[in-house]
Amino acid sequence: MRIIPNTPTVKNPPEQFLGAVWVDALAVPQEGDQRATMAKVRFAPGARTAWHSHARGQYLHVTDGVARLGSRDGTVIEVHAGQTLYTPPGEDHWHASAPGCFMEHIALLESGDDPAETTIWKEHVTDAEYHG
Repeated sequence: MRIIPNTPTVKNPPEQFLGAVWVDALAVPQEGDQRATMAKVRFAPGARTAWHSHARGQYLHVTDGVARLGSRDGTVIEVHAGQTLYTPPGEDHWHASAPGCFMEHIALLESGDDPAETTIWKEHVTDAEYHG
């Protein structure tokens, strides 16, 4: 057993995020056959991801504020602190903070068979899509 050193907070890239979003890695694979990663992600008010999907799905547990999550069919849902959302493998989606509030969530996902396909990033979410 060992304590894993902290890594610096990283501001997420504008190619994949609109607005200020910061990530702290909490857990990354330590052994050759492990796939799970976990991160704390903090969104400034109105900040959001681009459209994306995950090879093995994703869990998001909201720890503070209100998250907005959207799917390609136009559905936008709000997830509040203490709630967990599951997105299945291959489902296009986005996540964001609600207007006017910060939001923090814990993200948990597994790497795909090809690590380059763990998360497939797509186009930015429009204002109309964000507001539903």
